[in-house]
Amino acid sequence: MDEINIGFIGLGNMGHHMCLAIMESSYNVTVHDINEEAAIPHLELGASWADSPKEVAQRCDVIFTSLPGPTEVEVVAAGEDGILDGISSDSVWADLSTSSPTLIRRLHETFASKGASILDAPVSGRRVDQNGAYLNGVLSIMVGGDENTYLKLKPVFDSFGESVTYTGEIGSASICKLMNNIFQYSYERILVESLTLGVKAGVPAEILVECIKNGAGGRGHLLNVTLPGSYFQGKFDEVRSTFGIAKKDVALALELAREYDVPMRTGSDTYDDMTVAANRKEWANLDRTVALLLQEERAGNIEVRLPAKD
Repeated sequence: MDEINIGFIGLGNMGHHMCLAIMESSYNVTVHDINEEAAIPHLELGASWADSPKEVAQRCDVIFTSLPGPTEVEVVAAGEDGILDGISSDSVWADLSTSSPTLIRRLHETFASKGASILDAPVSGRRVDQNGAYLNGVLSIMVGGDENTYLKLKPVFDSFGESVTYTGEIGSASICKLMNNIFQYSYERILVESLTLGVKAGVPAEILVECIKNGAGGRGHLLNVTLPGSYFQGKFDEVRSTFGIAKKDVALALELAREYDVPMRTGSDTYDDMTVAANRKEWANLDRTVALLLQEERAGNIEVRLPAKD
């Protein structure tokens, strides 16, 4: 794979560092960005410049794009002088952007008509430290598309990612990235609800944050302990936490919120779901995580289950 020519389009906040990491692994790289000045660091280190996405595709065996969103992805991929105009039948386009699964699937069909391959490969994480310095290998990369194509390119992905996960058919990686992001943003919301209430109730922010970090939630128990032992298995007979205890805890927090006039929309929704679940006679004596099945019902009876670990 060291002899392949790699194209990189989009040298912004994320693309800049990913492209540099690829170059550090001694690949031949051609770059393009709507702002030519963004490519100066790469050109100084030996990258070649191309005047358009089409020209990048004409020169390269593998083309990476790192772009703001679906609009830019579609223009760069299939617009005038886009990748589609220059790509050959044995080349691969891998999109690192956070974009639309529907769009990438549609473009997959278009590119397939020319015999070219597509991988959707969004990334999660940052490659800079608190001082803005570049760090190697701290990105998580999710890759969807043809598995053999993915395996051929995995050494390149490894050059700028700490963990690389093959997710399945085209578009699946974009779905995983969007679910990752909505989880993060929603988690931020309940976290800030908790922090604002705690601070307004009199606890210094530094102490409150430290306590939350050291508690079960801050230590990642949800995905590593709580759900693997119950919800992911669909097993709720072993009661680790009762509705009575959970509702009491949330009710006390909401009581405090009313006392200090702090809105807790996410916390209130949580209490409402617990109440609905606790009122179901068949669930009354089960582990309180059975309440999570309410969302499965709302989603159309979708089941989220993982294989049991030995």
